[in-house]
This record gives sequence, structure tokens and C-alpha cells, in this order.
Amino acid sequence: MSKASKPIQSEEELLAQPESEYMSPRQLEFFKHRLLALEEELRANAGETTEHLRETSVVPDPADRATIEEEHALELRTRDRERKLIKKVQQALASIESGSYGYCEETGEPIGLKRLLARPTATLSVEAQQRREMRQRQFGD
Repeated sequence: MSKASKPIQSEEELLAQPESEYMSPRQLEFFKHRLLALEEELRANAGETTEHLRETSVVPDPADRATIEEEHALELRTRDRERKLIKKVQQALASIESGSYGYCEETGEPIGLKRLLARPTATLSVEAQQRREMRQRQFGD
């Protein structure tokens, strides 16, 4: 296996790549593996929630019951956020396949490796995201 086709093993190795390698097949493979691992983790969490909610027994004390119900509500909100994140992960994987991953959907500019490491589902550059957030603050959603 030649050095060029050897998979990227770490974030440090990824960041050490020259700019000319941005979204090369090796970098795309790195992010694809990262996204697939994230999706697997999120799906496992969803399964645990389902099991946890099934295990609940009847608790006679109203205070204990209220605590359990609040914990369930929090867990369901968390899973709802994770469900939305799974959708974003799937969209990111599709963008890898289409060749658009790593580029801002508004400007077409590179999003950047550091941003993608922090948020592998990012679709906007930092500047475009800041502009969007500013518009949302000014005009509401």
C-alpha cells in the first residue's frame, strides 16, 4: 500500500495534510468513518432509551413518580435532538458521495478541517454561519 492510499489515522495526521489535499479521497474516507461511527453511537443510544423506558415500573410515591417522569421527558428530548443529528449525519454522508462535503453550501468555499473535526455535519463556513445567526437574531427564525 503506497503512502498516498494509506488511511488517515488521527486528527493530527489529518491537520498535517497540505492545503492541496483538502477533501482528497483520504480525507473524505476519514470523515466518512467518523460520521459512520457517530451514527452508530446515536442509534445505540436510541436503543438504550427504548429499553430504559420499557423497564419503568409503577411507583406509588407521587414525588418519585414525578422525578421519573421528568427524567423520561429529558431523555426523550435528548433522543429527539439525536434523531435530528442522525438526519444531519446521513446528509453529510450523502454529500461525501456527491462530492460536495467540506464546502459551504452558501459560498462554495472550504469549510475547513478544524471546523469539520469539531462539527462533522457542518454545511456552512464559520463566516456564513455567523451571518445566518446574525440574520436570525435580527429578523427571528
